[in-house]
Formats: sequence, structure tokens, C-alpha cells
Amino acid sequence: MPQTRGDLWLIRHGETEWTLSGAHTGRTNLPLTENGKRQALAVRDELAGRAFALVLVSPLDRARETCRLAGYADHAIVDPNLAEWWYGSYEGRTSAQIQVERPGWTIWDDGPLGGETIDEVAARADSVIARALAGDGDVALFAHGHLLRILTARWLEMPPIAARRFALETGSISVLSYERDTRVIERWNLR
Repeated sequence: MPQTRGDLWLIRHGETEWTLSGAHTGRTNLPLTENGKRQALAVRDELAGRAFALVLVSPLDRARETCRLAGYADHAIVDPNLAEWWYGSYEGRTSAQIQVERPGWTIWDDGPLGGETIDEVAARADSVIARALAGDGDVALFAHGHLLRILTARWLEMPPIAARRFALETGSISVLSYERDTRVIERWNLR
């Protein structure tokens, strides 16, 4: 039987205190806010038990809790490559706070001190894409804003810095698909 080419369903975790404040949240484990829990339940309602050939989730609590509340924890496989960008010494700080020390700084152009480079994050995203493509059908990815944006750029065969153009809300669903043989964004930032 031929393999079925599937779509990638990107689910960004629900809101946390740091997503509210704009603080860079890499590997720090933060719980979902009450609103973040409501967002995860809205994801559950939107997906309505949709079957996926593969469900992958970040090892970080906020993504795993979103996956659980959305109803997919029993089928989810933790993939360390879905962890958020490691922000090093910029973890927990906002861009405005960092720009006091480094005027004009952006995560996209300058990266974090002591953390991962954008190319290292892109390599992890490429690994997730390869794993998803090896499957047989649609794949759900429960993960984080910057990682999913970079993964989208790589899906579209763009350099990782193109991810700066893809705003992604907490608790949102996006779908990466195909138009004939070209990889495309089918849906983006649904809530």
C-alpha cells in the first residue's frame, strides 16, 4: 500500500505568565495560566478528536499540558527536538530589557548570549520535519512559538530567519500542507 503524504498540524501551547509579559521562555518550565488552560480546551474542541498518524510533543510542561488538555496525551511521543529555543542568559527577559544593554538587538539577527544559534534551532526543526515525513498521514506537533515559526520557514524551504515574518499566537492551530508538490501554509494562527 502506498504511503500517505500528510499535513503537519502545529499547535502552540497555551498562555503562560511569561507569554503575557513578553519574556523569552526557552527551557524554563512554567504552568499555563487559567486562560492558557481555556486555550488548550479550545484546541480540543477545534480538533474534535481528529486522528493523527503521529503526535509529537515538546518535553516542556506548557506544551505537554496543552497536549493533555487537548486530548492527545495518550498518543503523544515526547520529542526533545520540539523544545523551545534555548535563550541562554536572556531566558526570562523581554526584548526591551535586553535592548537596554544591546540597543537594536533582536533574537532573529543577534541570537541569545550563551544559548542556541538560529541555525541550531533550524537543525532541530529539520529533524522534526524528517520524522513527520517518514510517517503515514497527518502529524500533530505540540510545541512553542519560535520553534514552530522556524519549523514553518524550513517547511517552506526558506532560511530560518524568515520565521520572523510568521507571528504565532498562544493556543493557536496552524496547518502546513501541499499544493500539488509545493509545501505551503494551508491555515495559520487559528483560534
